[in-house]
Parts: sequence; structure tokens; C-alpha cells
Amino acid sequence: MKSTIPDTGVPITPPAANGGDRQEASLHGEILLRLRDYVVEGNIPEGGRVPERQLCEMLGISRTPLREALKVLAAEGLIELLPNRGARVRQLSQRDLEELFDVMAGLESLAGRLACEAITDAEITAIEQLHYEMYGRYLHRDMHGYFQANQRIHESIVAAARNETLKTAYANFAGRIRRVRYSANFARKRQRWAEAMREHEAILDALRRRAASELSDILFQHLRNKRAAAIEHLTEPQEDAAASS
Repeated sequence: MKSTIPDTGVPITPPAANGGDRQEASLHGEILLRLRDYVVEGNIPEGGRVPERQLCEMLGISRTPLREALKVLAAEGLIELLPNRGARVRQLSQRDLEELFDVMAGLESLAGRLACEAITDAEITAIEQLHYEMYGRYLHRDMHGYFQANQRIHESIVAAARNETLKTAYANFAGRIRRVRYSANFARKRQRWAEAMREHEAILDALRRRAASELSDILFQHLRNKRAAAIEHLTEPQEDAAASS
């Protein structure tokens, strides 16, 4: 599984002493991005403790900026902060996944319907470009690149809905299941990955035609299918263990 943090570690260049707030914000953003990817890509097991010392060495940073980034990931729902005991990756139950994916399905369904009413030709072109980028990543089995393009497509549709309340709610729930949306692509020996690509072809086609009801239904079912794959991936280890015992 490709990670943005290599095993040998590539220190993040700190801002110059006179760099000001902009450089500090850039440094914080890079730390956050790489740490989020590291967690999302499953480098720490579900419920596992976040190895702060190891991550500081990998990123070439001190504990303070790392812990600031961990606070953001906690607010996104990816990890849990433990009083005086560090942090751990949030573990979701099957029921948690069912509820979260259903809410996300409803939000994306609504976003698709609203987007068809407000989206511009330029925005559709940008989503098309992301789609072709995602397809190229899929052909090369680049899971990291595929997932990044995939998420940007969904976020672009939500943004095109022109509804800030919806956008805020979506961002809140998206963070909680970002990790499992990534891992769900591995379910059923990657069959789900191919299915998701076909669904995205249908999403793009409906968006081009601004077929609001059709796109709404496709997005809802797309998330339902992702939910099934995520739950299957969640239960695979138990099933494998039972089969080998």
C-alpha cells in the first residue's frame, strides 16, 4: 500500500525564521496532509495507538506540530485523543459504518441533484479531467493517486451544489469514513474497485446531461455499494480467522 511517508523518512523543511505566518501555515498543511494519508492508508491498525515518536522521526518534526495535526485529525473523526495517553485510530463498528454511509449517501444524493441545477460547463470539464486522471491511476493500480482523485470528484460535486450547510455537513461526516472508503477498494479481491470505476462513468454521464434525478439515484446507490464493500472488508479478517481455525 503506497504511503506518502516513506520508511526512511523525508523530513519536512521547516519555515525560515523570518518566513511569517504563511510559511508556518504551509508547514502545518504539509504535516497534516501526510499524516492524514498515513492514517487513511491503513498504516496503523484499527484501534491502534498512534506512534508519535516514530512519526516525528519520519517527518523530521518535533512533538508540538505533530500533536497540532493530531488535533485536526481528531476533529475530523479519524483518530481519538486519549487524556495523557496519546492518540489511537478510531475504530468503527459495523453499525457505525452502516449509519455513516447512509448519511453520506443521502448527502451526496442531494448534492448531485442540486449540482445539476447550478454547475457550470467549466466545473463539469474540471470533473471530467479528474475522472480521466482517476482512470489512469486505476489502470496503473496506483491506489493512493486513485483515491485522491476520487475524493476530489465527490468534493467537486458537493461544491457545485452551492449549499454551504450541505458542504459543512458533508466535510464533517466524510472525515469519519475517509479511511474505510479507502480500504473498501480492496474488498472482494479488488472487484469493488472495477465496479466503482463503472459507477463513476455513470456519474459523469448523468452530470454532463444535468440529469438531476438520475444522478441523485446513482450517487445514493454508489455509496450503498461502497458501504457493502466496507462492511465486507471489515469482516474479512474474522471470516479468514474462522476458516483457518
